This record gives sequence, C-alpha cells and structure tokens, in this order.
Amino acid sequence: MRLRHPSGRIVHLGCGLSLDQADSLSAAVEGLDAVTPALRSRCGSGTLGVALRLSYPLAAVLVADGRARTRLRAELDARGLEVVTLSGGPDAEDGGENTPGDWSEAARLRHTLELARILVDLLPAEEVRGAIATCGLGLREGWDETKEKAVARNLGRFSGGLADLAWRVGRAVRAGFQPGPGRVLDSPEETVAALTRIDKDRLGVCLDLTTTIRDWPDPQAGIDRMTDAGLSVITALITDPAVAWQPVLRHLLAADTARTEYVIVETSADPGQSAGDLAFVLDEMTALGLVREQEPCTAP
Repeated sequence: MRLRHPSGRIVHLGCGLSLDQADSLSAAVEGLDAVTPALRSRCGSGTLGVALRLSYPLAAVLVADGRARTRLRAELDARGLEVVTLSGGPDAEDGGENTPGDWSEAARLRHTLELARILVDLLPAEEVRGAIATCGLGLREGWDETKEKAVARNLGRFSGGLADLAWRVGRAVRAGFQPGPGRVLDSPEETVAALTRIDKDRLGVCLDLTTTIRDWPDPQAGIDRMTDAGLSVITALITDPAVAWQPVLRHLLAADTARTEYVIVETSADPGQSAGDLAFVLDEMTALGLVREQEPCTAP
C-alpha cells in the first residue's frame, strides 16, 4: 500500500509473499489466493502491496512469455493487489540446484535482469519505477580477486541493462544488495567499501532490519555511514516481529526525510500471522506521520 511521508515522498508498504515452490502461473495464482483473504481481514479494503519472491523456474516462465506476465498482472488487479518489488529467491550464492549463484556468476546477472523485465510489466499503470532485492554479492568464504573482478564486470553490465530497460519501456528499476553475516556485504564499512564504485542512481542496499539490529553495534550510525557515502537504502525488510526494529525504521523515516522507499514485512509463512504483522507495522508507520496516499498528511 502507498503511504505518504510528511516530506511528501511516497513509501510503499508490502507483505512478502514467497512463491519459492511455484513453477507455473497457476501455482503463482494459488499463492495469491492463499494470502489475499488474510490481508483483507487485517488491512481492510483498497489496494494492498505484495512483494513477490519468485522461484528461479517461475521467473523463467514469466520472462519467456509476455502473455503470462499480462495474466499475472490481471490476477493481481482482480484481487486489489499491486507489486512494486520483486526478490529472486532462493538467494543461494553457492549456485545450488535451480539457483543462479552469486554476483560473480553470469547466471545471477541474467536472472536479475529477467526479474527487472518481469517487474516493469507487473507495476501498476501509474507507477514509473520499482525495486528488486538481491543477495549481498556473495559469500565471504572463498572470495578472491578473480571473483571480485567478475563482480565488478557484472555490476557494470547490470547497471547498463537497467538503463537500457528504462530507456525502452519508460520505467526504472533499482536493485538493493542485502548485507548479512558471512557475506561480502556484512558490516556498514564492508558494504560501503564493496559498493564504492557502483552506479548509485540504480543500485543500493536492501536492509534487513533484524540483521542490522542483531549484528551492527550501532544500527543508526551504520545507516548514516552508508547514506553519507551515497548509498541508498532502497528497501527495508522486517523479518522478525520479536526484534525491536521500530527505532531503526524511525531513523529511516525521520520527519524531515524518507531514506527508504519500500518497507517489506516478511515475518511468517502463515498468511494470517504475516497479515497481522503487516497491520502492526502499518500502525507503527502511521504513528510516525505517514498516511494512506489519498489522506491528508500531517507531521507527528
């Protein structure tokens, strides 16, 4: 759903929906039907956001068939759902079965560009951009100079591919790389160092607030470290409702600015639990002064 920040910026709040087991359009539609009633019961009427985590086989089906993308968009519209973000899960960087490997692999580049192509056809008619979440470049173990050079080449090609897509369809897609323990992107300092030379207009960070709170000594200072270096926090994930994520989200959505554009709640595989957590996050964001897009916005 679209919320207007006191600064006037629109922040999208969505419920994460994993389609990791879906390998066809019909299976994807079943996944939508599994979560929609719970979302409606807890979050009311109006358009609701879902952040789709596509399996590798499902992404391959959608990118190969424009009619499949059109039908999925129609199925979303029929349920009052909108998609502005995608994830390519599972995010196994080891290149296991049905996964594209880390960002040193051409398969990861190809898969993520395919997600961008899918997303521009799923965006609501009035939206001009969306976002993709992807892995934190790769696992630290086994990382060497050869992989680092391959990643630099692939990120350059990725940025060029996103620019070409935006030129052709008139819609922009940005991508956020997710820091995490054991990955090349781990601490704020490592994240800044690894992403120093990227195209910062199109590429940034996907921040799991749970990981940030648990692993960073000072989460707010870490966020400032990244944003001061020109990195955007494109997406903020809330993956554990038991962790006190509110201060970090408050820091991202301070009254004078909104330093993230997408907030995704991915707390449970149970639709009812996820819907309840989404409603709670909505209440917390409302307390920060954000309101539904059609309502007048006042600072808290």
